[in-house]
Amino acid sequence: MKNDPIRIGINPISWSNDDLPSLGGETPLSTALSEGKAIGYEGFELGNKFPKDPAALRELMAGYGLDVVSGWYSGRVAGRSAKEEIVAVETHLRLLAENGCKVMVYGEVADAIQGEPHPLYKRPRFRSADAWKRYGENLTEFAKFTLSRGVRLAYHHHMGAYVESPDDVDQLMANTGDEVGLLFDSGHTYFGGGDPLTVLNKHIDRICHVHCKDVRPGVVRMARNRHWTFLESVLNGAFTVPGDGCIDFAGIIDRLKTHGYKGWLVVEAEQDPSVAPSYEFAEKGYNTLRSLLDGVPVREVA
Repeated sequence: MKNDPIRIGINPISWSNDDLPSLGGETPLSTALSEGKAIGYEGFELGNKFPKDPAALRELMAGYGLDVVSGWYSGRVAGRSAKEEIVAVETHLRLLAENGCKVMVYGEVADAIQGEPHPLYKRPRFRSADAWKRYGENLTEFAKFTLSRGVRLAYHHHMGAYVESPDDVDQLMANTGDEVGLLFDSGHTYFGGGDPLTVLNKHIDRICHVHCKDVRPGVVRMARNRHWTFLESVLNGAFTVPGDGCIDFAGIIDRLKTHGYKGWLVVEAEQDPSVAPSYEFAEKGYNTLRSLLDGVPVREVA
């Protein structure tokens, strides 16, 4: 599988949630790594429990026969200059580059409310064409720097942030250079009001990383109608793993394959492990993606 153009990884959030430590916070990293390896995953994205020293991280992952896929970076390009961001990212970028990562998950957290007690409709927005243009220029300058280190910026459109809806993604892509890659997240696309396959098709040339997250549409509707916060939406089960919701992953995988996508599919589904047992759901997500990649019918796990 290391020779396959598309590889399957996972985020440790299935076992332990960094934003909500009450969700699996007591689960040791070793459990996530050993179970992920046993299921068949080839790599992990990083979380707060991973070593921050490049050599220590490399040694840890080698012990499990796993690769480092990437790692979330909380960026603030919307609130400071590209030069300031370049200084801020140095340690994290080195950690990724020295562990063979080709992309860095960039999440814009300036003014974001994803971890705040505010309903999602109160998220920040760029209110003018000039604001989008300034943001795009700043972000492109920053992305040129990360690319010079061999790591492409993979922009994560995210609930509660400046770039949430399909229109936001359109503006982002129109106002940035090709150095800025797009992280396509199926779950956030749906929750943000878009059809995942439509958004995928529109921006497929810029997609450099993929988060595979399914949704429970009834919960998403309640989240919007009841003005839930992002974390309330997570706690109530808005997200789940591929094969457990309504998203057309067969269509998504087929489109990525025909386009010649080369990179990772990362199962990343924020859930409460006490409600959605980590191993069971991580296995379901893996089996769904593996079957679709291999072109065989998805087999339900008893």
